[in-house]
Amino acid sequence: MLLGAERPQDWLLLVLPRPLPPKGMQPRQLQLATLPSQGATVANSAIRREVLFAAPSLLAVLSALSMAVVLPSPPAAAAAPTCDLVTAPTGLQYCDAKIGTGSEPVKGSLIRCHYTGRLASNNRVFDSSYERGRPLTFKIGVHEVIQGWDLGILGTEGVPPMKEGGKRILVIPSELAYGSRGAGGVIPPNATLMFEVELLGKPGRR
Repeated sequence: MLLGAERPQDWLLLVLPRPLPPKGMQPRQLQLATLPSQGATVANSAIRREVLFAAPSLLAVLSALSMAVVLPSPPAAAAAPTCDLVTAPTGLQYCDAKIGTGSEPVKGSLIRCHYTGRLASNNRVFDSSYERGRPLTFKIGVHEVIQGWDLGILGTEGVPPMKEGGKRILVIPSELAYGSRGAGGVIPPNATLMFEVELLGKPGRR
């Protein structure tokens, strides 16, 4: 969790998992899979000399392997949600993908949300409670999350409160998120963030 922010309103309890190597491949294996242009993997000069004096047929095989090995590319950006955004005086933008039919949250109440967070600059997903299979539980309106979440869920001038069962897109400017510091090495300084937020019902119901 990203804790220890200098100001409470900068907190957003996001679990940011450490990037994993490609499936089935350990980091050391990834390094060894990189083949030089001459078509051989070399760990030391002795192996390099053996390769240079290998039979032509072996060199041909190694050359073919060097062309065949392709390192995995970074995951493609997930598709960003599309809707007609409304801009509030605070700079917060929102739109409702689904309007809920349940209760509106009250300041200080414990709520549960599923969410997906993206960098607005490139649509890259940096965190998702859906992927973990566990919603985020927190008290709304008391600075346990970034200010953009409190305003975007509870409501503020130009932004109606969410209702349980609703899904909302929030585009949060950096001054309502992590500001010039960024967070966790994942969110860069001055980053605008985009969240898909689903306000769940109380435990035991949606």
